[in-house]
Amino acid sequence: MSIKPTAALAASLALLPAAAQAHHSFAAFFDPSKSVTITGTVTEFRFTNPHGMVALDVKKPDGSIEKWRAETNAPVVLVRRGWTRDAIKPRDTVTIDGWPSRDGRNYLRLRDLKDAHGKPIGSLPFGQKDQS
Repeated sequence: MSIKPTAALAASLALLPAAAQAHHSFAAFFDPSKSVTITGTVTEFRFTNPHGMVALDVKKPDGSIEKWRAETNAPVVLVRRGWTRDAIKPRDTVTIDGWPSRDGRNYLRLRDLKDAHGKPIGSLPFGQKDQS
């Protein structure tokens, strides 16, 4: 039994919406005209495709904790910029600068990340282009 070309095409097209949602447009989710800088304690670092993610707890002036997430580039881009899977770990204190989400959630696109001593993680801020 063989699959007809039209059936194969229909099945392929049915999968496109899921793939399109998995990898979204920067401009659709983040505001490039604004910048946010937060300092907090890393609770999770995912070095995964299509984007990595840093989760952290940020202490507010009243002492309460605010949960934040920062989206990174894909691991292949992170590696070109000097990152490794162990670049940051839970319990590390970091400062993240990035573009905020358009919907006001505690979510941003990472532009730059520094350790507790102010040393940048990686060799190139995300707002700059690789020369490779």
